Amino acid sequence: MKRLLFVLLSCIGLSVSAQNWAVKTNLLYDMTATMNLGAEVRMSPQWTLDVSANWNPWTFSDNKKWKQLSFQPEARYWFCEAFNGHFLGAHLLGGIYNMSNWDTDFTFLGTDFGKLKDHRYEGWMLGAGIAYGYQWILSKHWSIEAEIGIGYVYSRYDKYRCAGCGRKTEEGKSHHFVGPTKAAVNLIYVF
Repeated sequence: MKRLLFVLLSCIGLSVSAQNWAVKTNLLYDMTATMNLGAEVRMSPQWTLDVSANWNPWTFSDNKKWKQLSFQPEARYWFCEAFNGHFLGAHLLGGIYNMSNWDTDFTFLGTDFGKLKDHRYEGWMLGAGIAYGYQWILSKHWSIEAEIGIGYVYSRYDKYRCAGCGRKTEEGKSHHFVGPTKAAVNLIYVF
């Protein structure tokens, strides 16, 4: 009985000292003034669960809006061991947004961002995708990670007449998007 207790306590001690969870920030989002925070926890030697949250509450000059709040959980399979090297991920995403008054002719994979010039769009989105990434260990606790993902996003929105006024012109419209759903260069602290 004493030996069994000793072995169990030894295993607990080993698992506590292993790198089992991490916190991170996406430097790409940081460059756009989007506040973000991610956390990742080891579920087994080669599986982790990553969850990130992103928030952009800003209204810019000329009533330009690119407000959004989104969440993105992801299950990851690591080819070697968790928090080291190549991984594949399957993610979900969801969020709310309020965008308007951006003067651009940019169209990307069927989404015409030029429509943001004279109208405001407010709505929600849900989606799913797959991702590939790689994590480089810098030191005992610090790492850098790059990740890219593709998938599908369904969005439901209301359209308003202009960026600053409130007259609703369309309600409950939907938009489908297939393309990039994740891009990250994460600075990570591993515990």
